[in-house]
Amino acid sequence: MSFVYAPPMDAPEIIHADHEILVVNKPSGLLSVPGRGPEKADCMIERLRGAFPTVLLVHRLDLDTSGVMVFGLTPHAQRNLSRQFEERRTKKVYIARLDGRLEPKTGRVDLPLIVDWPNRPRQKVDHETGKPAQTDWRVMKSSDTETRVRLFPLTGRSHQLRVHMLSTGHVILGDPLYASGAAADHPRLMLHAESLRLKHPDSGMQMTFRAPVPF
Repeated sequence: MSFVYAPPMDAPEIIHADHEILVVNKPSGLLSVPGRGPEKADCMIERLRGAFPTVLLVHRLDLDTSGVMVFGLTPHAQRNLSRQFEERRTKKVYIARLDGRLEPKTGRVDLPLIVDWPNRPRQKVDHETGKPAQTDWRVMKSSDTETRVRLFPLTGRSHQLRVHMLSTGHVILGDPLYASGAAADHPRLMLHAESLRLKHPDSGMQMTFRAPVPF
């Protein structure tokens, strides 16, 4: 079945806005930035541009992932925030629902990732040429069929959480790229960026932004 881009039409949910930064709750199904072709022009940054004409990209969330996303409103803020992400000084926390029971209760996946060229946009583990990637996890609750887990990415590779959970044998439910069978049969990808901690680019104050988990 070919993919048809049909983003939700709700107005952007603003978590925080000031003279330097803008924080939003991105819905699942909406691109962070424009995709290829005019049919994929609708995206989070374009929807924000009307009310915030100086909005600038700092990082992205996957199309299917929801949750906290920060933008710069000045070139200084964009540079400062981008550096925080690059130097891993931000703290990101995600919530996911996984197929099956993940054990033990806490752990770390340390597997290098690279794009799977013949199957783009899929990513894969590659010990030869992959870029370092680490994810910590903490189980919140589990049953024989499902685990709710809190994920702490220490790096920011494309599809990192999705491929790392797949590598444990417990794919994220509803994943259109990596799940199959009953695990794929969900209304959306069960992955949400619950919180983001960063330093304000102007004041240097530590700030934490949160978005409630929709599943």
